Amino acid sequence: MNDQPPHSSAPLFIRTKTWIENEDGELLFGKGKTEILEHIETEGSIAKAAERLEMNYKKTWTHIKILQKNIADELVIPQKGGSGTGGTTLTPKARELVRNYRQLQKEIEEFANQRFAELFLGKTS
Repeated sequence: MNDQPPHSSAPLFIRTKTWIENEDGELLFGKGKTEILEHIETEGSIAKAAERLEMNYKKTWTHIKILQKNIADELVIPQKGGSGTGGTTLTPKARELVRNYRQLQKEIEEFANQRFAELFLGKTS
């Protein structure tokens, strides 16, 4: 049996999935919640973020509430108002979480790809 990766002229990459859990193994933060916060930031609205993510509003809001409970901090600032004046913005803490998660994921993938190249492709840096 050959355990070597198939030879291909196309580059091969490792993809990883990273999430943060509490000591009970409950998901606190990961790609999904990061995307919710990013869409709230770009859309300016939980409803529009939910629509972009093809989620219902209640599920999207539930994800935010769970995250806020576990982080013990406010992450979104809803702004009441009439047509065109309402919306939602992220707190600095939410922006920091998104930025840090994206940085962590990037660094993990860089390391994983470096180790993959060393272990499977015989490349050293």
